[in-house]
Amino acid sequence: MAYIGTKPTVGNFQICDAISVVNNQAAYTMQVGSVNVTPQSANHMIVSLNGTIQKPNSSFTVSGSTITFASNLVTNDVIDFIQILGDVLDLGVPSDATVTAAKLGANSVTSAKLNNDIISGTTELASEPADTDEFLVSDAGTLKRIDYSLIKASGGMTLLNSGSVSSTTSQLSFNTTYVTTTHRHYRLLMSGKVTTDNTGIRMRFKNEAGTSAITSPYSYNVTDIGNSSSETQQSSVDRIEITNQNYLGNAANEGFNLILDFMSPLSNTVPTMAEWQIGGANNSDAFKYQIGAARRNDGTEKHGGFLLYMTSGDFAEYTYEFYGYNK
Repeated sequence: MAYIGTKPTVGNFQICDAISVVNNQAAYTMQVGSVNVTPQSANHMIVSLNGTIQKPNSSFTVSGSTITFASNLVTNDVIDFIQILGDVLDLGVPSDATVTAAKLGANSVTSAKLNNDIISGTTELASEPADTDEFLVSDAGTLKRIDYSLIKASGGMTLLNSGSVSSTTSQLSFNTTYVTTTHRHYRLLMSGKVTTDNTGIRMRFKNEAGTSAITSPYSYNVTDIGNSSSETQQSSVDRIEITNQNYLGNAANEGFNLILDFMSPLSNTVPTMAEWQIGGANNSDAFKYQIGAARRNDGTEKHGGFLLYMTSGDFAEYTYEFYGYNK
C-alpha cells in the first residue's frame, strides 16, 4: 500500500554502546545499556568502521552477541557505530494507549489470559456466596465492586436442611450442624404419618454440644383449639408433649402437619423456648388442632438442638424443612 508522506517506521532499532578497539583483535561483544544484545543475523545490522559501512557476512559476521570482523583491528581503527535493526516486521512494545478495542480480533482474549480476579464463567459457585465475595455494579456508569454482605437479604429465613423419610424411624433430630450462632431462632415444618394408633409426639432439647437429649425439668402448655376444656399445663417433667392427647392415628387417611419454632437456643440470657401448632386426626378420623409452648426450667442454659419422638411406636414417614431466621 502506498503512503502519503513519510512511510511509518517499524522494527526494533538499537544503537550499540561504544566499543573501544583492542589492538590486533577481531571479535567484540555488543551491548545496549551495558546488556548483551543478539541480532537476528548480520543482515539485520548496519556497521560503520573507520567511516565506511561494512558488508554483512563478508566484512563481519555475528554469533550470538559477538561481532567478528574479517581481519584483526588495530589501535587506530574506530568502530563508528553498530546499529541493530531487529526484526523489521516486529512492532516491538506498543506505545501507551495505542491498543484499542478495534485492534483486538473477535474472541482473541480467552480465559487463559484473564487473572483470577476477573469475573468469567470458568468456575461455578455452587452455594451461597461468602460475605466477602464481591460483585460488580455500575454506579452511574462507573464499575465498582461490592461485598455480598452488603446486598444479601437481612430478613426472612434461610433453609438449613430438608429431607424425606419413607420408612419407619424413631425420631427427627437436629444438632449443632444446623443450630449455630449464625441464627438466633429456628423453624421446623414437618408433615408425616405414624405407625401406632392413639399416639402423640414428644420433644426434648439437647445439650449445648448437641450430642444428647436433656431429661431435666421442662414446663409446657398445650391447648386444643375448639375445645376449651382440653388444656394441659405441666411443670418439672422430663419431656414436652407436643400433643396433649394421644390422638394421632395410623389409618391411611390420617397424619399430621406441624409448625414448630425453636427460639434462642444458644442464648444464656433468655430461656430457650419452643412454640408450635399441629393438626392431625385420631383413630376415629376426628380432626384436632392444637397450639403449645414450652421451655426448660433452667433459663440460662444453652441448647445445641432438639429431638422429636413418639409417645409409642414410630414415625411411619415424614418430610421436613428446617429454617434459620436471619439476624
